Amino acid sequence: MLKRILFISLLTTSLSFAVNAHDHTGGIQATKNKATLAPFDIIHTKITTEKNVATFHMAVSNKAGQSKPTPSGQLAGSNVFSYVWPTSIDSYDVGFEKKAGILALAVTSHPDFDDTPLYDENADGDVANDGNIWHSHWVVLSPNEHCGEGSLGVVDIPKDAKPRLPKTWPGLPILLDSPGWNPTFNAETVEVRIPFDDIGIVKNANFDGVTAGLRVNHSVHAPLLCVVDVMDVASGDLSLPGKVNQ
Repeated sequence: MLKRILFISLLTTSLSFAVNAHDHTGGIQATKNKATLAPFDIIHTKITTEKNVATFHMAVSNKAGQSKPTPSGQLAGSNVFSYVWPTSIDSYDVGFEKKAGILALAVTSHPDFDDTPLYDENADGDVANDGNIWHSHWVVLSPNEHCGEGSLGVVDIPKDAKPRLPKTWPGLPILLDSPGWNPTFNAETVEVRIPFDDIGIVKNANFDGVTAGLRVNHSVHAPLLCVVDVMDVASGDLSLPGKVNQ
């Protein structure tokens, strides 16, 4: 009898844990889509704050972060996979010019180039060979007809222009920042924790969730980096309905 009671207790605990592990509350809820690859099929996304830290959270159907681009051996035409939180935060608040475009946090992997020159993510002593490891960026996006009708691209920096840029800008001619915040993956979730000097910047923001593939163009200002394959959008229409801490 005692063994039976212990077994039932353990079973109940296990079931409770399984339910809680998939209980994604608040934020934007999305339905599973069998037509979308599980690692990019968004089922939930939210942004929460605690003291001066904002946590960007996204859950997918399964195996978050386990699918990465196949190396092409060259920069031009290479692919980028990404988990993205488009926000209403002003680009100025993270170091760019005011109202430069749609500010988004992106977690990316791209084996053919490295755009985090300040960090050695794989700890092998070489800071220029770890673009395939998932890492985070601030990016500024804008509609660009050269990326395709209705498509977005990362905003280019015109030749000889000297715009306001974050201190951790990696030197590429686009509005991209490489601040070094490490994403964490756990089964079906990806999260990034970001400290802010003024957390009110985040608390008043709206957001969405997107999984997408990007491609590096052959010409620097063609533009350089286009969104070419939107895999899923949490809201369905990129309307940024999410409210922080709700």
